[in-house]
Order: sequence, then C-alpha cells, then structure tokens
Amino acid sequence: MTVGILGKRYASALLQLAIESNAVERIGRDLSDFAATWKQSRELHAVFENPEFGIEVRRTIIRDIASQAGMNALVKNMLLLLSDRRRMRYILDIVDAYQTMAEERSGRVRADVITATDLPESYFAELEKTLQSIVGKQVRIVRKKDPELIGGVVTRIGDQVFDGSIRNRLIELKDELSNNALTPSAGPE
Repeated sequence: MTVGILGKRYASALLQLAIESNAVERIGRDLSDFAATWKQSRELHAVFENPEFGIEVRRTIIRDIASQAGMNALVKNMLLLLSDRRRMRYILDIVDAYQTMAEERSGRVRADVITATDLPESYFAELEKTLQSIVGKQVRIVRKKDPELIGGVVTRIGDQVFDGSIRNRLIELKDELSNNALTPSAGPE
C-alpha cells in the first residue's frame, strides 16, 4: 500500500508523542484495532462521510469507541482531530505509516507477502529467514491474498518489490513475444 504525505505527517507526529509517552506498542495496537473496526463498519464510514452528521455526533461516536476499547488518549485525540478536520478517510494510511515507522525505529521491517492462495506455515517461516538474511533486520510478514496473481508470490519491503507471480511472468512473456514479433528476423543468407 502506498501511503500518502498526509498519512505520514499524522503518523510521524503521533509516533513522536508515543515515544515521549513510552507507548509506541500500545498505540500501534489501538490503531490497528480501530483500523479493523473502520474496515468492517459501513455505518461508521457513513457517519464520517456524510456532512449531515455534525461535529458533536462524530465526536461522541469516537469517544464511545475509545471508551469501549480502552483506547490510549493520544489515539482518541488524533481520531477527534481527524474527525474535526473531516480527514477520517486517511485513517488507514495513517495506521500503515505509523506501523512502518514504529517497526523501522525498532530495527524491524515489514514484508507484505501477497499470494493467490493460502500457503503452509513452513513456507512463511523459510521466507522470513531468507528475507532477514537479505535485509539484515528482523522481518515481520504481513500476509495478504490476491487471487488475480494466479500463483506465485509478490513480496514488498518498503519500496522494493520481488514479483514472483505467475501473472507477472505472463506479462513478461507477452512483452517478449510482442518485442520479438516487431523485430525483423534475419533471413537466410
């Protein structure tokens, strides 16, 4: 996932406050929990995207969610700020950027591993070891599925992508065939 500038700014500010409060991990968990709720709730999206719901209604909803979840005050305050500025649509970017920055700070990196189907645990354990030897840091694998890959695996660590998918190989073959068809072949002499 590509994180926008706005997401990075909010995440960076929140991470600095989390460091000062010695609550980096806790805030990361609270953000992840809220992001999961955000992804699953159409009603929540509807409230924050509809201008008919006023600022106090949105603030009350955030306070209720924060209270029920036992959310850290820094996360609650950031959510209130996002709501007040009508920027809740950026919450997933902010969560992603925060997790990435927190992992980098702790000497870890995240590897998004996208597969077409479920793979055995042994595959991911071996992949984790291999990636750690390549990047020289502890790697946390985040598994994702995309049936359009057909087969194979795409691994993304930061801006670096290792595309071993069948879909990518088919695209490469198509390009090769197109290039060869356009290049005149040398005839017999």
